[in-house]
Amino acid sequence: MTTTATTGIDPAALAQYVDHTLLKPEATAADVAALVAEGAQLGVYSVCVSPSFLPLDLTQAPNLRVAVVCGFPSGKHHSSIKAAEAALAVQHGADEVDMVIDVGAARSGDFAAVEADIAAVRAAVPAPGVLKVIVESAALDDAQIVGTCRAAVAAGADFVKTSTGFHPAGGATVHAVELMRATVGPTMGVKASGGIRTAADALALIEAGATRLGLSATGAVLAGLDGGAGY
Repeated sequence: MTTTATTGIDPAALAQYVDHTLLKPEATAADVAALVAEGAQLGVYSVCVSPSFLPLDLTQAPNLRVAVVCGFPSGKHHSSIKAAEAALAVQHGADEVDMVIDVGAARSGDFAAVEADIAAVRAAVPAPGVLKVIVESAALDDAQIVGTCRAAVAAGADFVKTSTGFHPAGGATVHAVELMRATVGPTMGVKASGGIRTAADALALIEAGATRLGLSATGAVLAGLDGGAGY
């Protein structure tokens, strides 16, 4: 298992792990504009939004990266539809695409289908675009998580990601992140998302091997670190 020491991480350093996220169905364009402004103020790595909001106005935040979701939140979309959605997102300015696998295929052990689904989206998100694969870990057992992560590696993804944050089974856990990191090795990205509400949660997941965090309560998480009162 690969772990990362978090001793001494300050709010600015933690912010660089963060995809500052707004995926609520009722979100408005004004809400997304506020997300971008807040993300720039907090110094996060990226904002993560629904693809219908692209392109974003980053005039006041030129260094902020843009992530979007694909096949969200169920993953029950034909691979060609996911690929088209991803391609359109990249065309409209997305730097990163977070796709949802067909969780049912993973649960049934059809990892060839999972790999083919990921590969279709990978082809639509060529480098330097970043592809993250949402495995919905809380809905899978350990063997299914491992099989899905191996499929993501084989299909050329850049990250595996725990959760959509919308599944009733739950979100990120330390155990899932440890298992995902052990499966994909030290160089592939691992994103923890779903239910991360405190600084302690965030640091525990980084210690477990996460290299990116999907947060909606970013300000509160950063403020939970010593010296983070200004956030």
